[in-house]
Amino acid sequence: MTDKVGAIVIGAGVVGLACARALARRGIETVILEANAAIGMETSSRNSEVIHAGLYYPAGSLKARLCVAGNRQLYEFCATHHVAHRRCGKLIVATDAGQEEKLAALKSQSLQNGVSDLQPLAAAQLKTLEPQLAAGAALLSPSTGIIDSHGLMLALLGEAEAHGAALALQSPLARGEARGDGFLLDVGGAEPMQLEAEILINSAGLHATRVAASLAGLAARHVPTLYFARGNYYALAGRAPFSHLVYPLPEPGGLGVHLTLDMGGQARFGPDVEWVDAIDYAVDPRRADAFHAEVRKYWPQLPDGALQPAYAGIRPKLAGPGEPAADFLVQSQATHGVPGLINLYGIESPGLTACLALAEHVCGELGI
Repeated sequence: MTDKVGAIVIGAGVVGLACARALARRGIETVILEANAAIGMETSSRNSEVIHAGLYYPAGSLKARLCVAGNRQLYEFCATHHVAHRRCGKLIVATDAGQEEKLAALKSQSLQNGVSDLQPLAAAQLKTLEPQLAAGAALLSPSTGIIDSHGLMLALLGEAEAHGAALALQSPLARGEARGDGFLLDVGGAEPMQLEAEILINSAGLHATRVAASLAGLAARHVPTLYFARGNYYALAGRAPFSHLVYPLPEPGGLGVHLTLDMGGQARFGPDVEWVDAIDYAVDPRRADAFHAEVRKYWPQLPDGALQPAYAGIRPKLAGPGEPAADFLVQSQATHGVPGLINLYGIESPGLTACLALAEHVCGELGI
C-alpha cells in the first residue's frame, strides 16, 4: 500500500526540520524521513553552535543574504520558543600588524551584507574587554551568539508536528522516481514503506548527492560533486577566562581555529580543515600540538596540555581543496526541470544560523 502526503523532507537536521516546519505551517501534510536513529546526528550537532552575523560571505550570495536574515529570525524564534541561547558577541582579532588592513576589509564586506553593528577596537580597548587576548586590533560583532542546537531542533520538530508533520526515524531512502506530477519513494528500514508526494525536499546534508542520484527522472548532470572537510574540535581542561567568542581572521577552507563557548561556559577550539574521503568522526589526539600553536597566536597564556580531543564534524562542500569557497546551492525546477523537487547541496556554515530563512527561500522556490 502506498501512502500519499503533500510533501516529503529527506533529512532531519536543522535545515530539514526548518523546511518541514515551514511546509506544515502552510497546511501541507509533511513527512520527514531520517536515516539515523535520532534527529540531527550529523552536521547539525557537530559544529560550533554559533549564531553568525553574516560578516564573511560575498555580497548578494545566498550565504550572505540568508545568514543576515536568519540571524534576526533565529534570535526571535529562540525568544518565543524558549530555546537556550546567548548573544555573547564575537571578537575577530588581528594578531600582527599586517592583518589590520584585513580587519578593515572585513568591516567593509559586512556593511555590504547589511551588517552595520561591527565595532573596531584598538589594543587598549580589547585588553579592557578580554585582558588575556594578545592582538593589536579587533572587530567586535555584538550580533554573534551561541545556541543549544539540539534544543533548536527539538523546537522546530515540535512546531512542525503541532501542524501535522510526522517524523520517521531509521527510514533511509532506498530509491525514488519523479513522475512529472509527483514522486514515488521506496523507504527502507525495519518497516519498509512506499510514499507518494507532490513535493520532495532533499536536505540530506552529507548524503544529498547520493539521495539525488537515486532519484529516477533527475538527470545525472544536475548532481554535483561533494567534498568532505572534517573539522576537529578540542575542549579546554578547566574554564576559559573569556566572555566573548574569539576568532582569528578567516583562512582558506574555513574560519580558522576559533574559541567558542557552549551554553554551560565550557570553551572549545576548532575547527581545523582536514579533507577526507569518507565520513569518520575520530579526532586524532596528535593534532593537539597544531591547535596549541594556533590558539597561542591570540591567547599566549594557554597552558601546556590544556586541550583535550572533543569531537569532529564534517562539512559538505561544493568546492574542493584550493578552490574558492562555494555558495549554498538551492536547486529547483528552474535548473533541473523536475516540478516540486528542491535539492539542497553544500549546506554547511552558516546553515544553522540561516535555517529559518533558508526554509522560507525553499518555499519561495516552490511558489508556496
